Amino acid sequence: TAASKVNALEKVEGELLALKETAAKSKDFSHFLVNPLISRDAKEKNVIALLKDKTTPTTLNLMTTLAGNARLSELPKIVDTFQELMKAKRGEVEAVIISAEPLSKSQAEAVSTAMKTQVAKGKKVIISTKVDPSIGGGLQVQIGDQFLDLSVTSRIDEIGRITV
Repeated sequence: TAASKVNALEKVEGELLALKETAAKSKDFSHFLVNPLISRDAKEKNVIALLKDKTTPTTLNLMTTLAGNARLSELPKIVDTFQELMKAKRGEVEAVIISAEPLSKSQAEAVSTAMKTQVAKGKKVIISTKVDPSIGGGLQVQIGDQFLDLSVTSRIDEIGRITV
């Protein structure tokens, strides 16, 4: 990519994340990104005026290209995809632990240790936890694109499908 050629991947990632956050927090900026009534030329000029001295040329070029192609509304998706690519480049794997109740520190550490054995050596596991009472008990674990459902609800559903 253009950012890797100028050795600015992390800088561009930070700028894109900041733009996404600004769009989430600022109603005016968000409206500007998605408003089809603002012409492409006007959006391009506004993007240049807003970002010219505040971002790298790579980020500015991306944003003006998106403006010129009426794709500024896709910014959150583009940022999410870029962030996924950056995580892959850094060897990071996201893991999510979903439990019915908050896990104690020792439970979280035990699950974390078990999860780290499931990823390739050299990969860094970034763990987050979520609480979802609807699973009834047990755990649901997602590592990258793999999903393991050890919840009570899924076990009850499984038993309910067994013909007697």
